[in-house]
Amino acid sequence: MTLRFKDPTINYLLLILVILVIGFEIFLPDQRFLNVATFQSMAFQVPELGILAIGMMVTMLSGGINLSIIATANMTAITTAYVLTRFIGEGTSSPAAACVMFLAVIAGLGVALLVGLLNGWIIAYLGVSPILATLGTMTLIEGFNVLITKGDVISGFPEPIIFIGNGLVLGIPMPLLIFLACAFIVALFLNRTPFGVSVYMLGSNEKATLFSGIQIKKIILKIYALSGLLCGIAAIIMISRFNSASAGYAASYLLVTILAAVLGGVNPDGGFGKMFGLVLALIMLQVISSGLNLLGFSTHLTIALWGAILIVVISLHHLRGWISRAEA
Repeated sequence: MTLRFKDPTINYLLLILVILVIGFEIFLPDQRFLNVATFQSMAFQVPELGILAIGMMVTMLSGGINLSIIATANMTAITTAYVLTRFIGEGTSSPAAACVMFLAVIAGLGVALLVGLLNGWIIAYLGVSPILATLGTMTLIEGFNVLITKGDVISGFPEPIIFIGNGLVLGIPMPLLIFLACAFIVALFLNRTPFGVSVYMLGSNEKATLFSGIQIKKIILKIYALSGLLCGIAAIIMISRFNSASAGYAASYLLVTILAAVLGGVNPDGGFGKMFGLVLALIMLQVISSGLNLLGFSTHLTIALWGAILIVVISLHHLRGWISRAEA
């Protein structure tokens, strides 16, 4: 009995994933690829990238894109880190420290939400294209991030914050639990709410969505607000895992979030894509990264490989569309 899904993308991803795992198991004779250490390492590395990819996915489903996700995450990280390091000292009492930690996280998430709302307002109410609007906010925020930190790293956070990115709950990494919760909640919103239906409709046909009575501007505002909030959550995991914040962290993640979304079956033009496909794509990309790392390949080669895969996947998508139109 074979396990098959209705979506062919899911079947292809599962097949490729199995081939990759078997291949790395064969080509790593001195050490087993399938072991607890490898899986635990992947479970700590995937979540922050995965949550950023979900933030990218929701904008792409609507036919847009969010190029400011890394800048937003870094601004969240810097805001949170600034509050933590300025208001928690050695003599700070436990209740006061807990209050400051809570306020620091809320402040960081609030900044991420405001950036998302700014993106949504520029796109929805000023009519600027998503790629130009988010490119503009990305550049603006990156400048502010460097200005605030002066290029330095902010480090030294309390243990409860460190636990978010490094702790275990019943043997399961805390970041993985946060990622799974985010994936489940966003999937629920996309598949079981009027908001989700509106997102898919907007990506499929904006004019038809407008004529159906849906308030497109409000939907776009909510989409980018959600994307910004997800960036904020990823940032909290990032600073707790590294015990530091900087204006230049995770620069290579932007490419990988787009790649994961497209590879997972999200239509670059909007209107189609499922969370399960994105999760499988993230796992596959992490398997490739971990396998190449164990084989001793440079991380720069891995980034180059991501770019090549993205070009191939998008080219194949457009080629299939061209063939379908030609046959029609």
